[in-house]
Amino acid sequence: MEAVMYNLHDIVEMKKPHACGVNEWQIMRVGADMKIVCQGCQRQVVMTRHDFDKRFKRVLKSAQD
Repeated sequence: MEAVMYNLHDIVEMKKPHACGVNEWQIMRVGADMKIVCQGCQRQVVMTRHDFDKRFKRVLKSAQD
């Protein structure tokens, strides 16, 4: 099993940008479902953790910083 690479309130980059053109998302909920918020237009998206893990690219800013 892989270690968790992201935490609640981290700013992450996904493989594809949002329709508004921004590719920065804040993680608002971690569980079986993931809730992320676009940092450009504030649109909220809920997806399964499996889908999130497939689309996740990297952490841009850790919430602990």
